[in-house]
Amino acid sequence: MSAASARASSATISPSRKLVTLINVFTVEPANQRQLLELLGRATETSVRHAPGFISASLHRGLDGTKVTMYAQWRSVEDYQAMRENPAPLPYLQQALAIATFDPGIYEVVETYSGAASVEIAT
Repeated sequence: MSAASARASSATISPSRKLVTLINVFTVEPANQRQLLELLGRATETSVRHAPGFISASLHRGLDGTKVTMYAQWRSVEDYQAMRENPAPLPYLQQALAIATFDPGIYEVVETYSGAASVEIAT
């Protein structure tokens, strides 16, 4: 199993898991989307993923080039807040904020739904 597969397999969206979810939508100029993805990836890989209570994260690239969304799962709001107080990811986040704006929110999973296409993808 590759490192990317191992990371991807840890993200499970289910109301029974009782995790908190950070959904952070960044708005960026299309010319800077790749740079933003790289910055967020490095911040996550080098420090965020090692924080106590971190469960998983996934980065999503908007097809029009103007959005990057991070979906991150945490054991608790307190764990997420503690990570925010850690200075290690700060340089990456400062660089990201120099090229993008963001709109974060903290959520809990209420319900999930699957369609017939999910069976085709899973096989």
